[in-house]
Amino acid sequence: MGFKYIGELIKQDKIAIGGEESAGLSIRHHVPEKDGVIAGLLCCEMVAKRGKSLGQQLKELFAEVGSFYSLRENFHLTREAMEKFTGKLQKEPRELMGRKVAQLVRTDGLKLLFGDGSWVCYRLSGTEPVVRVYSEASSPEELTKLSAAAKQWIFE
Repeated sequence: MGFKYIGELIKQDKIAIGGEESAGLSIRHHVPEKDGVIAGLLCCEMVAKRGKSLGQQLKELFAEVGSFYSLRENFHLTREAMEKFTGKLQKEPRELMGRKVAQLVRTDGLKLLFGDGSWVCYRLSGTEPVVRVYSEASSPEELTKLSAAAKQWIFE
């Protein structure tokens, strides 16, 4: 999503905590910028206060809410492929891999959400001919299938 959006939501008091993949995290009443140090300190506090390892806490969380597996991939595109794919991003895909798209989100790229909670997000790099693809599914097997379909959609 990009931390600039997360920081703005924190400043507006719409979310209590926000983070992103490069260990950037912030919380309500802290700076609205990514802060890896506070992320580490909060993890230390969770272990100290709860008396359980992060691994144990993660297992308990997954038992309560279910598991999700994530993947980020970068695909380098030729100029021609980038132009073609940029045009695709303007469309509204209704399915991917035979799965019906339940919702489209265009906050920061194109995110396709599916009824089972899995999703794929396509984001173009602003500095190089690269598309970043983020995928999330409920099992490693489903993630592999979803990732393959996401890649196929780029290059078809």
